[in-house]
Amino acid sequence: MNIFSIVFLIISFGSLIGAFILEGGSPLMLASLSSALIVFGGTIGSVGLGFSVNKLKNIPAMIKLIFTAKEKDLVEIVTYFKQLSFKTRKEGLLSIEGEITDELDPFVKKSLQLVVDGVDPQMVKTILEFELESTYTRHKDGAAIFESAGGFAPTMGIIGTVMGLVQVLSNLSDPAVLGEKIAAAFIATLYGIGTANLLWLPIASRLNDLNNEEIKEKQLIIEAVLLMQEGANPNILAEKLKGFLDKKQIKKFDDINNEGIQ
Repeated sequence: MNIFSIVFLIISFGSLIGAFILEGGSPLMLASLSSALIVFGGTIGSVGLGFSVNKLKNIPAMIKLIFTAKEKDLVEIVTYFKQLSFKTRKEGLLSIEGEITDELDPFVKKSLQLVVDGVDPQMVKTILEFELESTYTRHKDGAAIFESAGGFAPTMGIIGTVMGLVQVLSNLSDPAVLGEKIAAAFIATLYGIGTANLLWLPIASRLNDLNNEEIKEKQLIIEAVLLMQEGANPNILAEKLKGFLDKKQIKKFDDINNEGIQ
């Protein structure tokens, strides 16, 4: 589980509630069932109206992904394909058939299987890039759901506040409780803006970030497979693939290779 996601979630909500308490407030003052019903119910209804059921079914899986996704190790992938390239240069492309196991990443497995099956390099590229584009579109659609929720929630909060103020202004007979009623009305705005900026939009940003990481990983794999298929020198293959790495990752890769040489 990605403990950092949980930690930052606690920090964001904890900071706001903690500051409210420091100012003399009580957490119970922020509780309002009617405001929660308006904001969450209205947001869910609006999002549900704007997206197909098939896309909405993926919401639990997307939320789970945020807390369980592992960081992509591009250095490991470059090292793997460099070693595989040495094998294919020496024994031929068919020699990697034994490398295709269920433990492999599904995209790597599919890529290597295409090579072993003797599929033309241009067709291999077309097939893999089509899957990459499909993955990108699917993940962007998922992030769009939460971006949409981040847009609807503040509006629902304002609607809830207006509804509360309508009730307050329709009954001014008891001035002693006016302040309390007005404060309660603004809880809906707080819920709307708070959930948008602490939940929905950050979730969308995280999903987009994970999507970009996965697309980069798949692009690296496609490039590696095509280079290996055309018989590129393993060292040349590695140098080209290092273009996908940042400076820190390049240093890690070089350190691994230097240790191997020694």
